[in-house]
Order: sequence, then C-alpha cells, then structure tokens
Amino acid sequence: MVGLLLASPIFASLAKSINPFRLIAVGLSVWTLSAIGCGISIGFWTITVCRMLVGVGEASFISLAAPFIDENAPVNQRSAWLGIFYMCIPTGVALGYVYGGLVGDGYGWRYAFFGEAVLMVPFVVLGFVMRPLQLKGISMEKEVPNSFDEKSTDDEAIWSSGGYTSCSPFTRFWEDVKALLCEKIYVVNVLGYITYNFVIGAYSYWGPKAGYSIYNMTNADLLFGGITIVGGIVGTLSGGFILDRMSSTIPNAFKLLSTSTFFGAVFCFSAFCFKSMHVFVVLFLIGEILVFATQGPVNFVSIHSVRPSLRPLAMAMSTVSIHVFGDVPSSPLVGVLQDKIRNWRTSTLILSSVLFLAAGIWFIGVFLHNADKYNQDNENPTSTNGKLNTGTSNEHGTTKTSAEP
Repeated sequence: MVGLLLASPIFASLAKSINPFRLIAVGLSVWTLSAIGCGISIGFWTITVCRMLVGVGEASFISLAAPFIDENAPVNQRSAWLGIFYMCIPTGVALGYVYGGLVGDGYGWRYAFFGEAVLMVPFVVLGFVMRPLQLKGISMEKEVPNSFDEKSTDDEAIWSSGGYTSCSPFTRFWEDVKALLCEKIYVVNVLGYITYNFVIGAYSYWGPKAGYSIYNMTNADLLFGGITIVGGIVGTLSGGFILDRMSSTIPNAFKLLSTSTFFGAVFCFSAFCFKSMHVFVVLFLIGEILVFATQGPVNFVSIHSVRPSLRPLAMAMSTVSIHVFGDVPSSPLVGVLQDKIRNWRTSTLILSSVLFLAAGIWFIGVFLHNADKYNQDNENPTSTNGKLNTGTSNEHGTTKTSAEP
C-alpha cells in the first residue's frame, strides 16, 4: 500500500512528458525485481521493503491503464471494457489463492514469488517494445497536438508554448491537484467512492471474524472469500454492461451508482439481521453483487469528469483517496467500535448502514450541471439541423469534426 500510494501520483505526473506504455514497462520492471526480492528475502524488513516496491508496479497500472482502455474501447462498450479490467482484481485474488496454495505447498513459498516474476516478464517486454501511444489531451515534449485530437486543450497549449517549462514538477503537480478539486463532479464521485470503500475494506478484514462470532462458521475465511470473488466478478461485469446499455453518460453512471449501492446496502444490512446462516449467505451474496456493480461506472465518472490531460492524475488521486480515507482507517475504527459495544451483529449493521450514505452522495451527482462536458465520446451526440454531430466538443464548447470514420 505504501508503494502504491506514493508512486501513483508520480506516474500520473510523468505521463505528461513520458509515454504511458514506457512508464507501465518501468513500473512492471520494478514489480518483477521486487517479486524476486521477496523470494530471496532474508528477514522481515527485506521482504517488507520488497512488498512496498511491488506497489510501484501496481501504481503504474492504476493511473494509466484505465484512461488508455477508455480511449481505445468502442464508444458503446467503454464501461464494459473498464468493468472487465477491474474484474481482474477479484479474479486475480481467486487465482492467487489457488496458485499460492499449489506452488507453496509443492515447492515452498519462495518459488511462488519466483513464478510470479517469470510470468510478468513478457508484459515487461511488451511495454518497452510496443508502438508508442499517448493519452488524449497530453502532448509529449512540446510536440504538436496528437492525432487523438487535432485541436489542443488549454493544457496542451501551455505545454506546446513552453508555459510549464519554468515550473518545477512539484509545482505542476499541485496545480493539477487544485484543478481536480475544482471539478465538483469528480469530488462528489470520489467522496462516494471513499465512503463505499470504507465499508468494503472493513468487510474484507472483519467479515470472517464477524461470521464466526454471529453464525459459528467453521470455514468463515473460505466462505467470505468465495462470496467476495463471485460477487466481485459478476457484479463488476454486470455494472459495466448495464451502463453501456443505458448509454455511457455521467448522469446515467450516477443513477446506476446510487441505485445499485442503495439496494446493495438493503441486502447487506438485511443479511446480518437473520439468524439463519443460509439466509445470510444468499442475501449477502446478492448485496455484494450489487455493490460491486459500481466498479465500472465509478471509474468511468472519474475519467470523464475531468479534462483529458488530468485523467491519469484523476485515477491516481482517486486510488490514493479511497485507501487513505476509506479502507485503511475503516478496519481499526470498526475494531474500536466492536470493543465498545461487544456485539458483532450490531457492529456489522452499523457498518452496513454506511453504504446508504455512499448511495446518497452518488445520488447528488445526478443533479450536478454540465456533468458531461468532458465526455466527448458520448454515444448520443448532439443533434444539429436534424443530423447527428459526429464531432467532439472540447472543454470550451467548441466542436471539432473528426476525420475518423
């Protein structure tokens, strides 16, 4: 987590001057070397430092992969593509348990790390050799605006005129952060995401303990892990596909976020009210599917609520925020709550009710004005004189007619 949180903003800032694919390749190189370091570690602090550096590799993906996927996906499948990407998190967890168990039991835990490093090498090579592609709204090394958008944004114009050359990277970073904080839609989305992750983080940490205490589960870890994996895969995929069917706009994304989270809260809250473990499992699984349906839409909003040049940083700061203010403090706070009331059923009911707050915050986003001002590839373009306008609008409302089919 330390490596992830520190490196995410750095990678996002570097993306303005270095090709994102090369940054991902560098990040994955650090990840590979760190995995090897974990395998040859000789003590607690060596494996701890290597685990921190593993987060650097993850950071290169967090801030750069999602904007790249969004820009290259078909317009009517953007949310589904993002959903598939974020589905890899619960899928990777599931595969990791199987892989770690088989390799660890058969050859020892060190070989599990070595195997990870070997599996990553082809992707490191691809990152270095693939044809350079740059993200929309970012002009590399004061070049002319890229082929994604022939009409530059304000940020591109500043770069091409050398306006940023006299500023330090630290100054540019804080200027960009302040620009993010001025985007009300982005801020509301992240606040909802923080509240949501507050609950999900505490579920993952305290769920098995609560399940054992309330329902006397003998295999609480396996059961909660299975529910999370199934709910994560089904919910994440479903959320992305549903938003695409609704048409991928920010107001629709907020409607899906608030509705799915609200009903997910209802099922999760209700699950802990029943004394039957079987009823609990069914209701909690439905609730997990509903709350995980937010993954595609919430990241879609983070990407499209800011101008293109800020999208990598938007993803990075969203990740930093949901961890620093969400799932990291939630586990100890729930532990303090449980020490006070000493009743796991009551503690989980209080925790689950926080999901209603997340739904309420996202519901505010439905009513925010100019929600789609940066959503240039909206699949329902504005009609002009009875004909569809196939151009894209920049942040000032002017339109560029695309030469692409």
